Amino acid sequence: MNRTVIDIADAEVAFAAAAAAVAAGEVVVLPTDTVYGIGADATSGAAVQRLLDAKRRGRDFPPPVLIAEVAMVRALATDLDDRLDRLAETFWPGALTVVLNARETLRMDLGDRGSTIAVRVPDHDFTRELLRRTGPLAVSSANVHGQEPALTVAEAVDQLGDSCALYLDAGAMTGPEPSTIIDLTGPRARVLRAGRLSPAQLNEAVPGLVEVEEEAPAEPAASEVDDQGEQG
Repeated sequence: MNRTVIDIADAEVAFAAAAAAVAAGEVVVLPTDTVYGIGADATSGAAVQRLLDAKRRGRDFPPPVLIAEVAMVRALATDLDDRLDRLAETFWPGALTVVLNARETLRMDLGDRGSTIAVRVPDHDFTRELLRRTGPLAVSSANVHGQEPALTVAEAVDQLGDSCALYLDAGAMTGPEPSTIIDLTGPRARVLRAGRLSPAQLNEAVPGLVEVEEEAPAEPAASEVDDQGEQG
């Protein structure tokens, strides 16, 4: 497969190429507010499998889903409460990934995600506009499993090569610190991965939400993102 690199400065060309690639079930590399991500149509099991194959990892680490608007969460997840509302109001768009109970009718084969789904609204104008055109994307960090996530398109190409049809070049990313992951599937919230947002910041938004010692649990939820952590 031939790969194409497009500078997002030519926005309409980049949007059109990315939307076409996603619609065709291809894998694309795109910018986020942390590191470069590798994305695919979240509603296509075959496309998500291409994403996992490109990263050389198994289905036991399902990628999270990036969405353009907070309101889209309700189409993906259930059992939502005011904790999510307050976190979203404070931190979205931004570096917070939230694990929620997925709707039973949700048709997204993201891997072995169990009954949960991880969701984020990225703080990147280009990527949110792309998501409005493509719909939700399964997005993981743009790296081969076990390697450092890419902060530039050149680094992504070096690792992923022709496994991705399209690379969207937005210059250097701000990483490498990933998003914070919080699990809201139970009555007590848990921080599954420490990242850009500290427990203190989370508790400022929702008093008493988490405890500091909960940053590194032994068994993360099924929808926790990959080894480097960034879901894009």
